[in-house]
Amino acid sequence: MNTAIHNSDNKTEKSQLMECVPNFSEGRDMNIIRQITDSIENVDGVTLVNVDPGKATNRTVVTFVGAPADVCEAAFRAVKKACELIDMTRHHGEHPRFGATDVLPLIPISDITMDETVEYARSLAKRIGDELHIPVYCYEMAAFTPQRKNLADCRAGEYEGLREKLSKPEWKPDFGNAEFLPETGAIAVGARNFLIAYNINLNTTSVRRANAVAFDLREKGRPKRETSSPSSKIIVDESGNEIRIPGILKSVKAIGWFIEEYGIAQISMNLTDINVTPMHVAFDKACECAAQRGLRVTGSELVGVVPLKAMLDAGKYFLKKQKRSTGISDDEIIKIAVKSLGLSELYPFDHRKKIIEYILADRESKKLLTDFNLVEFSNETAAESPAPGGGSISAYIGALGAALGVMVANLSAHKAGWDERWEEFSDRAERGRAFMDALLKKVDEDTDAFNKIMDAFALPKKTDGERQVRKQKIQEATRYAIEVPFSVMRLCLDAMPLIEAMAEFGNPNSVSDAGVGALALRSAVLGAFLNVKINASGLVDRAFAENILAEAQKIADSACSLENKILLIVENKIV
Repeated sequence: MNTAIHNSDNKTEKSQLMECVPNFSEGRDMNIIRQITDSIENVDGVTLVNVDPGKATNRTVVTFVGAPADVCEAAFRAVKKACELIDMTRHHGEHPRFGATDVLPLIPISDITMDETVEYARSLAKRIGDELHIPVYCYEMAAFTPQRKNLADCRAGEYEGLREKLSKPEWKPDFGNAEFLPETGAIAVGARNFLIAYNINLNTTSVRRANAVAFDLREKGRPKRETSSPSSKIIVDESGNEIRIPGILKSVKAIGWFIEEYGIAQISMNLTDINVTPMHVAFDKACECAAQRGLRVTGSELVGVVPLKAMLDAGKYFLKKQKRSTGISDDEIIKIAVKSLGLSELYPFDHRKKIIEYILADRESKKLLTDFNLVEFSNETAAESPAPGGGSISAYIGALGAALGVMVANLSAHKAGWDERWEEFSDRAERGRAFMDALLKKVDEDTDAFNKIMDAFALPKKTDGERQVRKQKIQEATRYAIEVPFSVMRLCLDAMPLIEAMAEFGNPNSVSDAGVGALALRSAVLGAFLNVKINASGLVDRAFAENILAEAQKIADSACSLENKILLIVENKIV
């Protein structure tokens, strides 16, 4: 099956990244789960990100990413293996389900549109139906009709009602046979935006109470009844359709259930668009609604993985409620999010295994210079190799200078008696961290630029063609080796106004730290300038070289002038 897709932007499938999050109706037998995940990992180009089995739900959520064609191949193999190993006639669990592989959504991650993802989902659904003969329903963005867009509608009646459902013409599968397969059931294949499966823990064992809160929250809400009693008659409109009271959270699905494993009731949520309702908003609203019903939220549980941004947004949300600076490290922000959401109540929350960007980064074999500790970095610099050299060191000095500005901003935001100014300093700290993070990336980028030059010089030069290619590659690498330290110069100069503001308006007890920050940033500018000069000397394109040298000289002059201005402020305050 050829699933390659090309568009007007000439994107290649190799540059595209897609996620798949199949849910398998087995959460207790690790041997079965392992065989399914092995079938996924055996596909080249696919990274298994997370495996999250649940005993009470008897369901495992698996997450993997890769190029679209590779992801679809891995998904097909996993569905096939689940058919072989899972017997739905023996399945019991708390979660709604109607098949061995219950749902299989594809999610666009980078350089791929939703329309393209829909094409992949439908192509995969067809292959599953044609080759495995499983009844397949396409849902969410991949649905062929509005009636099948909602997963809950496709799965209504669950496994127990599937035989009857398949006999109805209106529920003929999109692909596969309209035939009840007792051991396998059916499958829903879809395309959707990133979804967070998120459970809120309650201090009750009552599913009815948990459902009441879930109905308060979920977008679908609850049916309108003649009285407040849940057993009273549902009110319908002239067409006989239920009249519903909508919930308060958009793009949220929720039900209440009891988890025997933990002995508590939960509100089980699907946050289907975290740009509309993020995790922290769902949590806070759940706290409010639970309290109104005499309940208390004790924590929460994240099923599967989450984007880094979702955790950072949550941490910053709670920091702002505390009137604290958000210009702190990502690890500290995540720690606040974990504590505030109670994500470690049921079991320890390991953010390195729950945040998708960290999972992928941890699986990269290459160790970055910025991963070294201070002693290792110093020893690596002193070693008998030309890299890391002055360019990387300049970038690192600049990062330290920006870091000092961030430190003063954070201390100012937390200073007693300055509570009304916390947001001003928090904003400055966040801007400073952006400079710091960008400069830290330049540490490795500068060394990579040097290595590109060495690689170009190592190219063969036996023939005229080889010599021409080698010459071109050397020039391309040289130009890149100029652009990297030049960008360091710009970043450092742009960070200096933060230092000036902290010296003039920040915590007076830290004014000397602001002064050191100015010295570091100016040194970084001049150090990076030396690298611009030495690499520009070998560039054939003299017009480009002369233009960038002139711009670099202006940056250096401005940095020196600004340093003198900041040091004058510092000296006056120290005296």
